[in-house]
Amino acid sequence: MLEFSNKIVKNISNVIKGKENQIKIIISALFSGGHVLLEDVPGVGKTMLARAISKSFFFDFKRVQFTPDLLPTDLTGLYIYKKEKNEFIFKEGPIFTNVLLADEINRATPRTQSALLESMAEKQVTVDGVTHILPDVFFVIATQNPIESEGTFPLPEAQLDRFMVKLSMGYPNEMEEKEILLSQLDHHPIEDISAVMDMNEFLEHRKKIKKVKISEDVIDYIVDIVRTTRNHKDILVGASPRGSIALMKLSKSYAYLNGRDFVLPDDVKTLAPFVLNHRILLNIEAKIKKVNKFDIINEVLDFVKVVK
Repeated sequence: MLEFSNKIVKNISNVIKGKENQIKIIISALFSGGHVLLEDVPGVGKTMLARAISKSFFFDFKRVQFTPDLLPTDLTGLYIYKKEKNEFIFKEGPIFTNVLLADEINRATPRTQSALLESMAEKQVTVDGVTHILPDVFFVIATQNPIESEGTFPLPEAQLDRFMVKLSMGYPNEMEEKEILLSQLDHHPIEDISAVMDMNEFLEHRKKIKKVKISEDVIDYIVDIVRTTRNHKDILVGASPRGSIALMKLSKSYAYLNGRDFVLPDDVKTLAPFVLNHRILLNIEAKIKKVNKFDIINEVLDFVKVVK
């Protein structure tokens, strides 16, 4: 198990330098059937990350630049009248893919955002009353710029909750940035990477992940963490049961990628900040003080007793 995990991370790390932990969390979300929201400034490798993942698994990849004039049918597809056949033919939109990069999702209108988020939850789209099923492997990496707010439509908490994980790639350190420059002297390293497994292998590993054991004590630990977010002094609305389920599923994938067929409390503790930070709503006092959500989650983790 660990060998195949290292192979995936190493392959993607040929393009994305120094972000092995983020890569492993994102790959865990992929195997868990979840989706990822990357909140980062432009130019830190979000698009290259999505491309590297799709190439590593030999998945279909589509990128959509979200803009205010993007319509839901620009994502889902639409029916086009074919005169020679005298009938309407459905033309699939870019959402019919394995890996979809929704770039700057907060620049599209709520109507278009909802079309994507509904597809993420249901793995299907409905156009003109007809339902179309998305591919079995459907993974969305959405991005948004945390700095710019002009001309954006912030995702409400109910829609943020649809993402299994929210994290940031962050700037590289000095050595990593030098490696990035050296790797692109004559061509981009994305051209050199190839698939490390095919679709059948991916689906086989996904089946094995579902069989990863998680004890009742670890489940109790997850429940305690999530319930504590509902009673924290700085939190107005805590994480929902969807957060508990996401943390459990992600922990199983993360344990598998670390070479184990069982979940440790440390897996839960490592992943909780990335699963829960976008599922809590701060109260007014905390917002005024500009309290960091990750700091609050870490307070919760310090408070909740780890199972032995």
